[in-house]
Amino acid sequence: MAEENLQRKLGLFPSTNIVVANMIGAGIFTTSGLLMTGLNNPLLMVILWIAGGLIALCGALSYGELGAAMPGAGGEYLFLSRIFNPVFGFLSGWVSFIVGFSAPIAASAMGFSEYLCRAWPGLTGWLGSEGILNESWTKKIISLSVIIIFTIIHYRGIKTGARVQNVLTVLKVLLIAVLLVAGFSSPEGTFTNFSRDSISQPGFAGWKTTGLSLMWIMFAYSGWNASTYLGAEIRDPKKTLPLSLIYGTGIVIILYVAINILYVYAISPEQMKDVISVGGLAMGNLFGQPAEVLFSLLIGFALFSSLSAFIIIGPRVYYSMAKDGLFFRSVAKIHPRFGVPSNSILLQCLIACILALSGSFEQILTYMGFALGIFPVLTVAGLFILRSSGKSVVKIPGFPVTQIIYIAAGIMILVLSFLERPGESAIALATVAIGIPAYFIFKRSSQKQN
Repeated sequence: MAEENLQRKLGLFPSTNIVVANMIGAGIFTTSGLLMTGLNNPLLMVILWIAGGLIALCGALSYGELGAAMPGAGGEYLFLSRIFNPVFGFLSGWVSFIVGFSAPIAASAMGFSEYLCRAWPGLTGWLGSEGILNESWTKKIISLSVIIIFTIIHYRGIKTGARVQNVLTVLKVLLIAVLLVAGFSSPEGTFTNFSRDSISQPGFAGWKTTGLSLMWIMFAYSGWNASTYLGAEIRDPKKTLPLSLIYGTGIVIILYVAINILYVYAISPEQMKDVISVGGLAMGNLFGQPAEVLFSLLIGFALFSSLSAFIIIGPRVYYSMAKDGLFFRSVAKIHPRFGVPSNSILLQCLIACILALSGSFEQILTYMGFALGIFPVLTVAGLFILRSSGKSVVKIPGFPVTQIIYIAAGIMILVLSFLERPGESAIALATVAIGIPAYFIFKRSSQKQN
């Protein structure tokens, strides 16, 4: 088995932490301003955040049952390979390699650099005036540095990485709790922002915008399946794995809805539009410029937690693929001292750095959102096959309603998003298509070596 060299060291707390950390990242701190631009309706925006959370929870319930039946490393790669065909597992792993983990690592690092430069605008100005780096390259260098530092941390072992992850996740949740308590206690905000006059796009154009908005929201919720990628390293996976998914997703839904209500309380719809560092703006409106600087720094550092979680999880997918002969053999190497898939971690770092040097935040967001929405739909559909085969070891309540909701919503979001943003969506589909010949190349190479 692909996971035979990995050790089961993770309990419920760190497993749940990884889910929470993987979900709470750049999305919640950056997308609401972009959402408001298209939706132009704060109440609809909050409703969509609730809907996105319920869709994610339906996915988490499904993956919990799948993970309990197949508690190995690799998540969707493992599930699709066993339920359908190895080619589908490979394609999901292929997408995870390029889009699922490397791109969010880059996005989280980019988000950190944006918040840091918002809090310390003099940094880019000073470097530019000295002729060292312009603003764009300053942000890129900051992003690259963060990626490399956290890669080094997680290269040194899962227990060390998990300790760092636990601390970062707890601090991030505490930060959000402080934001909510302090924010709603300020008299400077107003709930009348929910009733401001708004003009939504009529007809099918409005539906396309809603579909794209939900896709961005689902990106912010992505990570609800995080602990399934570490199934080979979780103690008592039949019990721990489903609970970590359900608890983690539930916690994040509550936090996301609450913080978006806070955004609307603190910022008028017109002021929110097109603002990426929306958390800093909210605190600035409620408490003044010093608070905007402070919380921009804190939110920037909070992004370390999600970036760290991506760096932990992603290499386990590539490791599983390589062990099965469907990726570069060297990627399956386990470090003799640290006990981690070391080459896999380094390869992910390289891809993330390349992505951080290219593309705008919104382009990467749309590309990621579409590509990441494809294979979870197929994976959830696989639960029907698992149940019919009698191989399900933990029957989680809600079947088949939760699965039908997730599949129908996922397909609707993909179709509407493609119609709204055909360019980025087509690139995402092309990424999947390129994986088909890659699968047969790796498979043929593996057969020759055997």
